[in-house]
Formats: sequence, C-alpha cells, structure tokens
Amino acid sequence: MDRFMKMALQEAEKGVEAGEGGPFGAVIVKDSEVVATGHNMVVKTNDPTAHAEIVAIRRASQKLGTFHLEGCVMYVTAEPCPMCFAAIHWAHLQKVVYCNTTEESAAIGFDDSLIADIMAEKREDPVRFEHRPSAACGRLFMKWYEDPNKVLY
Repeated sequence: MDRFMKMALQEAEKGVEAGEGGPFGAVIVKDSEVVATGHNMVVKTNDPTAHAEIVAIRRASQKLGTFHLEGCVMYVTAEPCPMCFAAIHWAHLQKVVYCNTTEESAAIGFDDSLIADIMAEKREDPVRFEHRPSAACGRLFMKWYEDPNKVLY
C-alpha cells in the first residue's frame, strides 16, 4: 500500500472512530503533494452528499482556488458511488485509485446499485421527475448564455 492510500485509510479510520460516517476516506494529491483529505461525514453533518470524495474535492477546490482539479489524483478507500463518480468528472480529476470495490461496499451495507440500475433503465425510478417548461426559466438561461463575462465550468 503506497503512502497516499495509507493516508486515505487513516482518514477513513478517523471518521469511523469519531462516528461521523462510513469507512470511506479520500486524499487528493497534486505533484506528489497532498492537497486535501476527507472522510465520510454523512452522520456528523446530516448531509447525504458528505461522502469522503465530495468532502476532499470541496477542500481541494478551496485550497487551490479552482473548481477544476486537473493534474490531481484521488486515493480513496472504495470505488466511488455514482454521485462521487459524477463529482470526480465535474472536478476534472486526472486519476482515481481505490481499494474496495462497489461489490465489497454493498456487502457491508453501502449498496448503490439502485442508482446504477435506474440510470441503466433496469429499474423504475422511485423518485418522480416532472418537467414544467417556463418562459422565465428559459430567459434566465439565455441571459447567462449571452453574458460575455460568464465563467464556464
């Protein structure tokens, strides 16, 4: 186990021992230097999005002053869930190194197959999504689109 994965494991253990969330820890590294760490804080914060990867991405973005983390590598104790997978892509991380697989996470009670199955249309979505077109929403989109000073992300 390399030193960065060992740090992710230690971060996860810290969160578990504090009762802050599941056994998930993440470390973000750039140019062989640790930029940020995070562990699962769902229980502590009552925030279902406070996964280790999300916490670490938020901290790294703040520290580096950018929402694009190009050139960064994330070390995490488990294969990312669908939410974290998306966040990793939105953050433009270069690489993710993980230990435990999605199947191993499911075996201890962290089963995200429902989301993957819904996205693959193998299962009906229990959340109802309703489309309500709005001229006002359309105008807001166009206002942003036409702004020459907008910041794309």
